[in-house]
Amino acid sequence: MWIPLFLIVLGLLAGGLSGLIGIGGGIIIVPALVYLFGLSQQQAQGTTLALLLPPIGILAVWQYYKHGYVDFRIALFIIIGFLIGSLFGSRFATALPANVLSKIFGITLLLVSLKMLFTN
Repeated sequence: MWIPLFLIVLGLLAGGLSGLIGIGGGIIIVPALVYLFGLSQQQAQGTTLALLLPPIGILAVWQYYKHGYVDFRIALFIIIGFLIGSLFGSRFATALPANVLSKIFGITLLLVSLKMLFTN
């Protein structure tokens, strides 16, 4: 059973970390939905992607923009690639067994964390 209060707390944690250091969906919400709420890897990833549809990050973006830290030209080009990449990536992910997708997800997080820990 998914208790709405716990989901709101998860959203607050992920939103706070997203605004603070630019993480949230993949690193906080996906594992929480899998391990705390019992969703499959595909359900967790799909649900997290659904969070991106409304402008949930608009207040955080506004704060960064007010301080001169947003380059919308760069963002526009990334959005174009993201749209195309997310279509093909989601098609691939939904065709994989959940255990394989979980391993790919975990390895990706591990590699990124090692790179960040051991390089300047």
